[in-house]
Amino acid sequence: MTAAEAAIRTTGLTKEFGRQKAVDGLDLEVPRGAIFGFLGPNGSGKTTTIRMILGLASATRGDIALLGEPMPSALRSVLPRVGALVEGPAFYPFLSGAANLRRLDAADPPSSSRTRSARVTAALDRVGLRHAAGKKVTAYSLGMKQRLGIANALLAPRDLLVLDEPTNGLDPQGTREVRTLIRSLAEEGTTVFVSSHLLTEIEQLCTHVAVMSAGRLVAQGTLDELREVGRSEVRVETPDTAEAVEVLGRLGLVPVAGASGVTAELDGKLLPERVTAALVEAGVRVRGIAVEHQTLEERFVALTGEGFDVAG
Repeated sequence: MTAAEAAIRTTGLTKEFGRQKAVDGLDLEVPRGAIFGFLGPNGSGKTTTIRMILGLASATRGDIALLGEPMPSALRSVLPRVGALVEGPAFYPFLSGAANLRRLDAADPPSSSRTRSARVTAALDRVGLRHAAGKKVTAYSLGMKQRLGIANALLAPRDLLVLDEPTNGLDPQGTREVRTLIRSLAEEGTTVFVSSHLLTEIEQLCTHVAVMSAGRLVAQGTLDELREVGRSEVRVETPDTAEAVEVLGRLGLVPVAGASGVTAELDGKLLPERVTAALVEAGVRVRGIAVEHQTLEERFVALTGEGFDVAG
């Protein structure tokens, strides 16, 4: 994938604070049009990476391309095409949600004052806050403030949306609304980059994933690719347990007999179709066969050595 084909591309990106490397040699590729999950435990370097990508922090070394343009040299031409919510939204607490958005929109040089009210109303509609447009932000819940931050990122059409923990503080209904919003943006052609430590959100939402651990990138690819790299197990339901054990053993597996059948960890090169064919050829009565892949949580724990929150 070339820099022009990627919404975000970093090469050897490194950020050092004294002797500590917060981000260490990061080679990241975010395809255009993807919903890209950026995962890792707290302190793994996710937010520092986002700040460098957006020009909010300088890199110690390495290269960044954003929407095909080198950063930070192309900052002024690229950032108007990027919406971002990083480290939680900050607003004037005693102004209304709509008034805050109007002030933020007015601070954006390319924005037109003639269409400002319409843009603010449309952005509030998209995040489900039109009913609270006139309410002071000091009375907003954390989840409402989070959605107002996303509304700010959507005041203008964006080619790329960068969201740092976008469902933080949201109740289940608010989480579903943000998830639906992100999907609709991706369907319209916007690349969405979501940093999170919530596995269930990433698994339900994203098409691609990168995993950080202690400042280093330990995996990236599609969700399916990430799962396939992990351990998988074949489960055979059969009354002919002894015969099934013998067949799986001949295939080089280590079968374990159970009450209703046999299980064995699959060799990565051995296709499930070959297992099925061998069992049938040997006359084993197969009532059912299933391949269970390592869960996303198990895969991430194996990659990082740390647990993740699995629900928000």
